[in-house]
Amino acid sequence: MSFHYEQQQLRAESVVLGELAQRFGTPLYVYSKALIEANWRAFSEHWPSPHQLCYAVKANSNLAVLNVLAKLGAGFDIVSVGELERVIKAGGEAKKVVFSGVAKSAAEMATALNYGIGCFNVESVAELHRLNEVAGEHGVQAPVSLRVNPNVDAQTHPYIATGLRANKFGIAMEQAADAFREAASLPNINVIGADCHIGSQLLNTAPFLDAADIMLNLIMELRSEGIEISHLDMGGGVGIAYQQEQSPDIGAYLTALRERCERVDNLTLMLEPGRAIVGNAGVLLTKVEYLKPGSEKQFMLVDAGMNDLLRPSLYQAWHDIKPVKQATGASSQLYDVVGPVCETGDFLGHARHIAAEQGDILAVMNAGAYGFTMSSNYNSRPRAAEIMVSGATAHVIRERETLQDLWKGEQLLP
Repeated sequence: MSFHYEQQQLRAESVVLGELAQRFGTPLYVYSKALIEANWRAFSEHWPSPHQLCYAVKANSNLAVLNVLAKLGAGFDIVSVGELERVIKAGGEAKKVVFSGVAKSAAEMATALNYGIGCFNVESVAELHRLNEVAGEHGVQAPVSLRVNPNVDAQTHPYIATGLRANKFGIAMEQAADAFREAASLPNINVIGADCHIGSQLLNTAPFLDAADIMLNLIMELRSEGIEISHLDMGGGVGIAYQQEQSPDIGAYLTALRERCERVDNLTLMLEPGRAIVGNAGVLLTKVEYLKPGSEKQFMLVDAGMNDLLRPSLYQAWHDIKPVKQATGASSQLYDVVGPVCETGDFLGHARHIAAEQGDILAVMNAGAYGFTMSSNYNSRPRAAEIMVSGATAHVIRERETLQDLWKGEQLLP
């Protein structure tokens, strides 16, 4: 187990988390290299070549995380030129990169073409024509997959559902065939794939399979017209257990998906897991600054806030919160765990039974995905340091920001 109690101390692999907090300060993100690798292999062992896995960089884009995955042979799903540059810096291969996102600029397209990325996941006809122009200016053909919106309900939080007609992502299924025909007619576009992504944090794999059936029917229709689609990208979205949910059976899902797609010959499958790779492989450490009794509830005031971990405030997301040391003199009481940011919505957890005292360290669990990547400097707060544990060794993979970093690049008026 990567995160576990041993001798009443919560550990990441063999390292005591309380010692990391003392050594590096809080708030502090800590990741387990072994768990990242194990999560990746849970996918890769059921996904033989030529099928491909592209890690969704937006989940956690630290260079060390990307490098660990690149060494395992990962491809990468990006949504900005900044993420592309990170992948290259971390040792990723451009030919294994797919570029998603609804509002790619011409400059981003040009950079991606110069690197020779594997595929652009195009999300609108307008984007298709812009990419055709940019590719023409560079004297190349752009490899393209069109993202289709299959109108499948992912049964997840509305902010992270992406496959319904009301969502901004992809091309409506009713317009998809015409969009593919138009793409095939453009001189600087090479149509190679079809893709969809119906949402995030899915614990039931049935919607994935329903979407796959819809996409396979579309591919067969296109092939009958001579538009040779060579790959199907089913996106990401496999969830993790934040509370006591039943985690999806990754092997069963991947096997079922491969079997579903066997009715279409010579079709390479692609997936873009993100949260399922890094979500449970990270924790956020935070220190209890004060205990504050109120007339209606008790507050546990900690030094990590919504600028460090936005998910609870943004999605009302639930993260387990544990003391890193079990043996304290405190008795378990009901607290709202809230941060220092000047917003009523600044909380890490409501109504939690926690045994902790002022000065104790807490671990916010399952914070490896959409934790640091969504953090900010709101309230002029420096962003946290990041640590990766490997066995008994802790490596600093991002230094804590300093106060001086906060105004780097700013200028006073003359």
